[in-house]
Amino acid sequence: MNATHGTHATQDTHGTLDVLIVDDDFMVTRVHRTFVERVEPFRVVGTAGTGEQAIAAVDELRPDLVLLDLYLPDIFGLDVIPRLRTAGHDCDVMVISAAREADAVRGAVRHGVVDYLLKPFEYDDLRVRLERYAAQRGRLLTTVVRGQADVDRVLAGAFAPSPGNTLPKGLSVETADLIERALRATDGTLSATECATATGISRVSARRYLEYFHSAGSADVTLRYGAAGRPERRYSWRG
Repeated sequence: MNATHGTHATQDTHGTLDVLIVDDDFMVTRVHRTFVERVEPFRVVGTAGTGEQAIAAVDELRPDLVLLDLYLPDIFGLDVIPRLRTAGHDCDVMVISAAREADAVRGAVRHGVVDYLLKPFEYDDLRVRLERYAAQRGRLLTTVVRGQADVDRVLAGAFAPSPGNTLPKGLSVETADLIERALRATDGTLSATECATATGISRVSARRYLEYFHSAGSADVTLRYGAAGRPERRYSWRG
């Protein structure tokens, strides 16, 4: 659909993480670009509308991370990944797709994707995942392996949710503990507004912490549909 475009081919020296967006819907691509470029230290260096364009774009732009849709017009998105590896590219891949089939998710895991985000989603859903990816990538690049304990720490950082002491930028441990206690204390679910009232913080802040817990696997989200308007997201502590 859209031709690949971008002018940057190598990562700079300031820790910028370069992103290629692969989606055949140019409006979706535009939204994803806006979301990504709001998160430090990420920047979008190109887009692609087909699998073939994606492979060519990775070869040209050498991104650190590819945001990959699965429903592409020429080939299934997951089939792009082995072709990238065969060509010698070691960029990370995050799937962003409406594909909810278990086979698609299992296939993504087998291909080593760093995350899998279902459409439709909101900005905070992607932001938390990007921040977690950046933190994990930093740990992987700076770890010195002297023995099995170091290997175990690397694997834990790569495959487990971010621990509470490495919260994304802008979140505090104290407020996270406050939100966690509010979630644990309820017998049912909490909306962001109810959580804000219970903890004395703003609704926007409450929503950000709740979404962090959801992305980290500590909280579940359900949707409550009212008479009109968008569904309300409600949160409960997992376990």
